Amino acid sequence: MSSQTRRSLLFLSVGLVMIGILGAFGLQSLAGTQSRSQPWTYSHLVDQAERGEVKQLRIAGGIGQAITGDGAQHEVALPGDSDKVAATLTAEGVDVSYQNGDTASALTRLLPFLLLLPLIAILVYFVMQQTRSQGTQQMTFTRSRARMIVGGTPRVTFVDVAGADEAKQELTEIVEFLKDPLRFTELGARIPRGVLLVGPPGTGKTLLSKAVAGEAGVPFFSVSGSEFVEMFVGVGAGRVRDLFEQAKRHSPCIVFVDEVDAVGRQRRVAFGGAHDEREQTLNQLLVEMDGFDTNTHVIVLAATNRVDVLDPALLRPGRFDRHVTLDRPDVRGRRQILDVHARNKPLDTTVDLDVLARQTPGFSGADLANLINEAAILAARTNRKVIGMEELEEASVRIVAGPERKSRRISDKEKAVIAYHEVGHALVMKALPLCDPVHKVSIISRGAALGLTLSLPVEDRYLASREELEQRIAGIMGGRAAEEVVFGDVTSGAENDIQRATDVARRMVTRWGMSTKLGTVQIGPDETGRAATAACSNELASQVDDEIASIVREAHAVARRILEASRPRMDAVVTSLLEVETMRAAELNALLADFDAANTEQPAAG
Repeated sequence: MSSQTRRSLLFLSVGLVMIGILGAFGLQSLAGTQSRSQPWTYSHLVDQAERGEVKQLRIAGGIGQAITGDGAQHEVALPGDSDKVAATLTAEGVDVSYQNGDTASALTRLLPFLLLLPLIAILVYFVMQQTRSQGTQQMTFTRSRARMIVGGTPRVTFVDVAGADEAKQELTEIVEFLKDPLRFTELGARIPRGVLLVGPPGTGKTLLSKAVAGEAGVPFFSVSGSEFVEMFVGVGAGRVRDLFEQAKRHSPCIVFVDEVDAVGRQRRVAFGGAHDEREQTLNQLLVEMDGFDTNTHVIVLAATNRVDVLDPALLRPGRFDRHVTLDRPDVRGRRQILDVHARNKPLDTTVDLDVLARQTPGFSGADLANLINEAAILAARTNRKVIGMEELEEASVRIVAGPERKSRRISDKEKAVIAYHEVGHALVMKALPLCDPVHKVSIISRGAALGLTLSLPVEDRYLASREELEQRIAGIMGGRAAEEVVFGDVTSGAENDIQRATDVARRMVTRWGMSTKLGTVQIGPDETGRAATAACSNELASQVDDEIASIVREAHAVARRILEASRPRMDAVVTSLLEVETMRAAELNALLADFDAANTEQPAAG
């Protein structure tokens, strides 16, 4: 039970005791009141005494208590001379007695308050304690929530960061400054006060910042940008001040702000006013970064994947002086990352990480770490002692398309449609020279997809020509074209294909200037963030839509012509695929080669 709960229970108990005491005295007073009749006047008292109704009179402080034969009590206000009253009533046979009632009456009246006084003192004590506790909580509310990592924990160094050689080289100067700041300050050099790490999610921004602190051997403060912003104005600014005060006390050190865009967005006056709390927090962050003494040796590292929304004042020299970009690794970087994460994993002798690196284009460092972990889980699931190449390839496909769903029941007719759909993709991609080579064709359901055709590039590419993009769209539309050629009808299975093809065509028209009709103009989002068609006139938007539809229709027509000419080959591949359910590139190539050889030799044999 927590201390707060114990205090609440004790507070409730004291309150109940007080209510009980007050209730008991109230009942006693009520009972005493009910036992008495109406007050008498002195003349009425004398009259009742003459009749012999009054048996006893108790005198206390000028007040008489008359007791009748039936035991009823009546208060009587006596005249000033009590002795004369006593003599008169004694003559009538009334037993008169004197009582020292002032003290007793006063004590009787004060007794409830004397009993309640300790309880009231206890309640006041607990109220003061609660108030003090709330005051302490208010004081700690503006404290920074940054987590400090010091030398006692396992250190992350540059050895643990792979696939980011250029970024590590940029940050080497930061490490050298933190190790030996005097070498720089003697020459009048000023190390960058802030370094902004920019890149897609999972590219190692947080890991690289920890490696900088690990290499330099200095304290590392880690905090998220969202932890500064609260609903109460001024709290975030207070937390920023507290964070930098802690950092200065532990300098030299590194302050790492993850997702800095949560607090560093551009300041603008929107309808209804600006966000006061976030802007005050940003203003305080700007002041703290620009107010560093050159001798404090506190360096701010921040990470974001939305550098376009950051406030210009945050990006100017003197705050974030240096921008380090971390992109998804190339094949060489992926190979190094796989080496790091497979360092302590038992791998089978057949595992070739070079092949795996070529098969994972576009994977980030986090994706590759997840790949190795998923492969280890798959190997443990089958009670294997080592991780094989089969588990690694299956893990890569699981990351791209999701796990297999063999339990999904699909009819033979739908399975045939799925097979023709996937083979249509594969044959169109193989027929077009600029499409990526087909790696695997499967009709096993994965995630939301009913089938899968996986193609992998031979090498990493950073530019795409218009012809290559047109052929890529044709390969995407190969599944819908196969349904039309074989069944003369279409299904809803091409929903994702149509979406991807339209997206590529839209980028070609609006962003890459690849439209022969519209020319080399960009029709993209404007500064308000509106969509492409909303940032132009209705006439131009109509032309954009026509061009997009024209590119997709032409690519679809190319795919259909290829499949109409390759119908026998498509039937042969589908027949085999329905049996094995999954076909790799080597098996597909061998099947097509055998089919072509058999059909070439048949006329000669006749």
